[in-house]
Amino acid sequence: MDDWMLIAFDSTQQALRAEMLLEFAEIEIDLFPTPKEITAGCALCIQFPKEDLERVKQIIRNEFVEIRGLYFKTADSYDNIPM
Repeated sequence: MDDWMLIAFDSTQQALRAEMLLEFAEIEIDLFPTPKEITAGCALCIQFPKEDLERVKQIIRNEFVEIRGLYFKTADSYDNIPM
């Protein structure tokens, strides 16, 4: 699995809530420090496989999770994608 997406947050509470919801949906995730290239109010972000993007978006919308943005991780940067 080479293609990863990131979710950045403005609060730790929302990051931990999203972690719980995505794990409950059995989506493979990794919680780790937000890269310095992404400006966010929270020091945590969630990484997940690109193939789960639509499921992740649906969970974020349906559960009203507040996020800073969704990003596609490339070799040397993070590209913001529309929600």
